[in-house]
Amino acid sequence: MFNKPSVFGRNEPITRRDSQPVLGYSSQNSRATPDKNAVVEKETAEKPAATQSPTAANAPAPAVATTPRESSSTTDNVMGARLIVGPDVKLKGAEILDCDTLVVEGRVEATMDSRVIRIAENGSFAGTVSIDIAEIHGTFEGELTARSQLIIHSTGRVSGTIRFGKLVVDEGGELCGEINVISGKAATQSKPAIEPYVALNAAAG
Repeated sequence: MFNKPSVFGRNEPITRRDSQPVLGYSSQNSRATPDKNAVVEKETAEKPAATQSPTAANAPAPAVATTPRESSSTTDNVMGARLIVGPDVKLKGAEILDCDTLVVEGRVEATMDSRVIRIAENGSFAGTVSIDIAEIHGTFEGELTARSQLIIHSTGRVSGTIRFGKLVVDEGGELCGEINVISGKAATQSKPAIEPYVALNAAAG
């Protein structure tokens, strides 16, 4: 009754549903849409470069403030303690202590044990002095011990009990009294200490 070939056996082309168009669509979409994993990896790789700005990388190191060291020695320390007795000043009956340099421009009657004494041309000193260096432009009377050197300039007048290591007397300077050399050198001891004074007196006469 039914002819099978007429119903099912028709030679009509049977369209097969192939997945190729779907795959093609998927592959086309995959080419158009980038892979999410690749995007994430790329962003992760670019993040460190973006975080480090060129300004921060090239910024110089902050300067460290340093406090300059103070100088360990000044002019006052080099010269030591200094006392100046002015031209119109009279100092009497004093004991001068802790004074490295005494400059006498007035009149002083005192006792002193120090390093340097300088008596100006119009200055005078009367008393006992034990000193390293004595430089006399004016007048000294008393007991003077110059352990290192006694310098008498042309206007200087020194009298009394005088002891010195070395003696320098300019022409016109005067030295008289009891004079002793405290140097241990035989050559210095062989010369009479009074010789400069005699020579000066002879020149003055």
